[in-house]
Amino acid sequence: MAGRKRARRAARRAEKEINAVAAEKEQEKLDIKYMKQAMKQAKKAALLGEVPIGCVIVYYGDEEEPEAGHVKKGRVIGRGYNRRNTDKSTLSHAEITAIRKAGKILDDWRLEDCTLYVTLEPCQMCAGAIVQARVPRTVIGCMNPKAGCAGSILNILEMDGFNHKVLVTRGVCEEECSLMLKEFFKGLRQRLKVGDDKSRDS
Repeated sequence: MAGRKRARRAARRAEKEINAVAAEKEQEKLDIKYMKQAMKQAKKAALLGEVPIGCVIVYYGDEEEPEAGHVKKGRVIGRGYNRRNTDKSTLSHAEITAIRKAGKILDDWRLEDCTLYVTLEPCQMCAGAIVQARVPRTVIGCMNPKAGCAGSILNILEMDGFNHKVLVTRGVCEEECSLMLKEFFKGLRQRLKVGDDKSRDS
């Protein structure tokens, strides 16, 4: 009898572990899917000559909740890309734009049932906005060792002392996000060099 009970407990543990692994793999697929959407936003920035940084916010709540209205689970409710130079505004970062749009869709400043996907580690302003918006989870493409505030210079998202901490996943589509930035800055340096050469010749 005791042997059967132990066997049943072991079977239940094994089933839970299998389900947990399956859920983790499914979440990894979703993270890649939505990070690729953030990368599409980043490419819009590059077309404007802006540093290619993109962001999307996905709603993961229960679509039956009345406060969610017509919003369905898995829907992208906020998109943004870097427009700082275009708009001549320090506030025109990808994350700030996406947070603003998501708030309008949900009719709430709290984004408590959402995940934010961004191609580059957020700066101090955007990390602070993510905390203020009560975003529970943020997924980052590549890190920013010179200005990032989600683990590089500071870790505002997971800082003790605030009334909200963000669960952070790093390195999703990291190589692709990093390559996009490297190619942008390589092209920028080449354009600047051509401009310098022309000014010397004139």
